[in-house]
Amino acid sequence: MSHKITHQRLAELVGGELAQGDPEGVVTGLNSITEAVPGEVTFLGNPRYLPALKTTKATAILVGGDFAESMEGVALIKVANPTFAFSSVIRHFGPPARDFTPGVHSTACVSSKATFDPQQVSIGPMAVVGDDVVIGDGTTIGAGVCIGQGARLGEDCFLHANCTIGDRCVLGNRVIIHSGTVIGSDGFGYEFVKGRHVKIDQVGIVQIDDDVEIGAACSVDRARFGRTWIGAGTKIDNQVQIAHNAIVGKHCIIVAHVALAGSVRMGDYVTLAGQVAIGGHLEICNQVTILAKSGVTKNITEPGAYMGFPAKPLMEHKRQLAAQSKIPDLMDRIRTLEKRLAALEGGKAEG
Repeated sequence: MSHKITHQRLAELVGGELAQGDPEGVVTGLNSITEAVPGEVTFLGNPRYLPALKTTKATAILVGGDFAESMEGVALIKVANPTFAFSSVIRHFGPPARDFTPGVHSTACVSSKATFDPQQVSIGPMAVVGDDVVIGDGTTIGAGVCIGQGARLGEDCFLHANCTIGDRCVLGNRVIIHSGTVIGSDGFGYEFVKGRHVKIDQVGIVQIDDDVEIGAACSVDRARFGRTWIGAGTKIDNQVQIAHNAIVGKHCIIVAHVALAGSVRMGDYVTLAGQVAIGGHLEICNQVTILAKSGVTKNITEPGAYMGFPAKPLMEHKRQLAAQSKIPDLMDRIRTLEKRLAALEGGKAEG
């Protein structure tokens, strides 16, 4: 752990203002708002944790600039974004950044036709690097990683243990791939011919642009022709499937268990919540948020939030849910009216 830090120095570290508390008071560690003990700093990043302020034992708390409460015996540091600012606290108190140790492990299998500077690249045990691979400076190849023939990796990438980069796939700079992920598996392409499913060759690539991070156990299929493309700055959670020829725009967020069918085209700043599914060949415009477990069955051409199956604008979906909740009462009323109508008709017949 790093050295202790005063409240005033902590405020300077996070670019904030010490709104309450002793400038010379000291914190020696960090923790969550519910687990913090005296001497630790925490943060309030979500209003749902406001009740925890009454019971937290933290010595210092990072809060938003509009936080108006006072707390006895606690240093309050106001910042624009407590969640983001707390990253600086983590770097101060947390474990040191992962050491970069250049060189090629003795058990790695590296083609003599691969191009990289062994003094500027780290290749771990049992990694496999194929013919004509190009690896940029500062890149780390973890244990058991397999990089196929002709793949190109940019600078300062980090490939965690046991992930796979397929033949001819292209990664930009500062790309992070977590364990178990496969980049460049064959697209799921078959034609039904004479009573059987015949595989269609998938000869394209996957292109992943700068500053993309892909979580564990994901699959990004290579294109049938051309490329499956992940735009710069996009962040992908664990266990996501992206099919052949899909295009994901810049700075998108894709949460766990999402599935994109083939040839989907997503714009920039799109957020897909958990378990969203998007049908093949559909287009999603910029700045769309699709809420959890939704299914997209047609193009989305207007920015905004969508939900449901099939996915609809959020307010429309909510109105439909509200209407559905009234159906049992409406059915009861209909049955009552039917009985009354039958009684009236019976009375007329007797008359």
